[in-house]
Amino acid sequence: MMIVGLTGGIGSGKSTVGKLLENLGVPVFNSDIEAKRLIHTSKVLRRKIVQLLGEESFLDGTLNRVFIAEKVFTDKKLLQKLNAIVHPAVRKHFLKWAKKQDHPFVVQETALLFENIMQEFYDKIILVTAPKDIRVERITARDGSTKQQVLERMGNQLDDDIKIPLADYVVANVDLDETTIKVTEINMALLEYC
Repeated sequence: MMIVGLTGGIGSGKSTVGKLLENLGVPVFNSDIEAKRLIHTSKVLRRKIVQLLGEESFLDGTLNRVFIAEKVFTDKKLLQKLNAIVHPAVRKHFLKWAKKQDHPFVVQETALLFENIMQEFYDKIILVTAPKDIRVERITARDGSTKQQVLERMGNQLDDDIKIPLADYVVANVDLDETTIKVTEINMALLEYC
């Protein structure tokens, strides 16, 4: 089975592309959603996060996303340590999930694929891009972050001009109709490749 990575900067529209692929019958594993689920169900992960960031990491048994974001998005080393706790657990979970799928290829949606030098885990990589101003607008509208907070998060991610040459397929996600056409073309190319 072929494993495809789906990545892109914050606000680029990875989830939109993931949903379009799902609509075409492709199994898509959303690493962010699964990471949150694992953090809430794994006592080991929870303990390691509390050891790294403190008791405030959880409020009433729920991940304190605001607190964690404030801590890690302004401290790259702390973010790397958090990723070193969460990413291996998510990867292990993904591989188990992938074995259960009955499709020529599966997709793992993961934001920091290139930043964490995970290219070797994938047979093909799809990169989703969008202009910075559109990405900022999407994120501030989505979760109420300030422009400064979004820019800080973007500062922890590689620029698209670095990632584009590393990707097998690039989706410029500005217009939904054009994105849909491009995703359909990529799906066909991947099926032919399998």
